Amino acid sequence: MTIQVGDKIPNITIATMTSEGPSDITTDEVFGGKKVVMFALPGAFTPTCTASHLPGYVVKHEEIKAKGVDAIACLSVNDPFVMGAWGESQNTDGNILLLADGSCSLTQALGMELDLTERGLGVRSQRYVLIAEDGVVTHLNLEPSPGELSNSDADTVLGML
Repeated sequence: MTIQVGDKIPNITIATMTSEGPSDITTDEVFGGKKVVMFALPGAFTPTCTASHLPGYVVKHEEIKAKGVDAIACLSVNDPFVMGAWGESQNTDGNILLLADGSCSLTQALGMELDLTERGLGVRSQRYVLIAEDGVVTHLNLEPSPGELSNSDADTVLGML
């Protein structure tokens, strides 16, 4: 079952890369008591994700936060080492919280998995964006296909806030 507007994000432990190395983080820590924009994508270092999706949020992070957003997070079914290296290569500079869902546990709990095993990529995340307030989804935009970026980009989010 896919998460819907009005649903609470389940408390799942995922990971993020810190200066000390990989660190566990729960969704309650990410979303609790905050207004958060979280966009998810099929994979770090993949074409649309690297050329357009993440860079748009890097460029627009100040405008998004000026609309009352406490945090911007990017979720992908990758390990924290990959997410950390991708963040460095994309100059996220701590402005985007890169969340590694290496076991696909959060993605599956949200009902947002995308099976790309026939392409040799395994199970990944669909491309989407959600806005949550204190862990409750207030907005959700799902892309029609993983290579498209028409309604989960930073400009669309600015219009939703």
